[in-house]
Amino acid sequence: MIPLSLYIHWPFCKSKCPYCDFNSHVRDSINEAAWQDALLRELDYWAAQTQGRRLASIFFGGGTPSLMPPATTGALIARAKQVWSASDDLEVTLEANPTSVEASKLRDFKAAGVNRLSMGVQSLNDADLKSLGRQHSAGEAMAAIETATSIFERFSFDLIYARMGQTVEQWQAELKQALRFKPRHLSVYQLTIEPGTQFHTLHQRGELVTPDEELGSALYEVTQDILEEAGMPAYEISNHAVPGQECRHNLTYWRYEDYVGIGPGAHGRATVNGTKLATRTHRAPEEWLERTLRDGHGLTEQTPVPAAEQKDEMLLMGLRLSEGIARKKLDEYGIRLNPAKLATLTRHGLIKLDDEKLVATREGRLRLNALIAELAD
Repeated sequence: MIPLSLYIHWPFCKSKCPYCDFNSHVRDSINEAAWQDALLRELDYWAAQTQGRRLASIFFGGGTPSLMPPATTGALIARAKQVWSASDDLEVTLEANPTSVEASKLRDFKAAGVNRLSMGVQSLNDADLKSLGRQHSAGEAMAAIETATSIFERFSFDLIYARMGQTVEQWQAELKQALRFKPRHLSVYQLTIEPGTQFHTLHQRGELVTPDEELGSALYEVTQDILEEAGMPAYEISNHAVPGQECRHNLTYWRYEDYVGIGPGAHGRATVNGTKLATRTHRAPEEWLERTLRDGHGLTEQTPVPAAEQKDEMLLMGLRLSEGIARKKLDEYGIRLNPAKLATLTRHGLIKLDDEKLVATREGRLRLNALIAELAD
């Protein structure tokens, strides 16, 4: 059976971080029973569209899914296993924040069926946590990491670098501090200024200054060196793991395999009746909820992905991975690479091509957009 992954979006947060452009919202209260009902209805809608598929992974993202009632999480996991075939070692990931309130619920999430936790730590420095708008302290973060590792065998946490005023030396020290917890997976993201965020407004006014390109590259290189030495090489641009501990769900995206998304603003790429569809749901939580309770889904887009667009998407996603893209997959999508451009990119140390695969080097992944533009031309 062809594998299929499931993404479930919980759109609510306690507060909106100033750098975040995700579909997240703050509400004083929500009707938890109605939200569970709506999410189950949209899950059932997609189950009907994808009968006979094997469920490869479930990922609860947001927003802040650890604010979701564990009972709702459990109901969704149980329904997914009922409507799709699933293996005994199905990966079920939930994103969480390290506040004390959320950490206290971790055992309940495990009992509900979650077996992998991804925690949004972002920094181990109190001043930087405050500037990033986070609701936890460095002490709470470290306590939550200790709690999570005692409950979940598979656990990851996120860090953000290239923060305001950050130096290479400070980042080296913070990474080494993070490694004292002996993580087997780390997601390490460079801070980017996204349109529509509070940080973007401040940046436009000149009130917020981030490291320049040279310093950003130096911080990236330091990240690669330290984590490789620690036995956690990058398997994707921003994700590092001990071999065998990679996030299976995210590998679905990067390998350009099928997934469906439910919840407000969720998107998907799913093959239905032989056609690859691009899907997206309504972003506004209340509008999504009303439509889903009425129609069984909150879709605003469900359109075929043109062959040329599939090629571009597959290249963009696959070259993020250190494993690269298999030759047979290039052939499957009808991708014919220009020999002259390949020679130039190889000579500049940006790609490697052999009989089995096409791989972007570390330097190439740092310049991925330019690399894709050349290869896709």
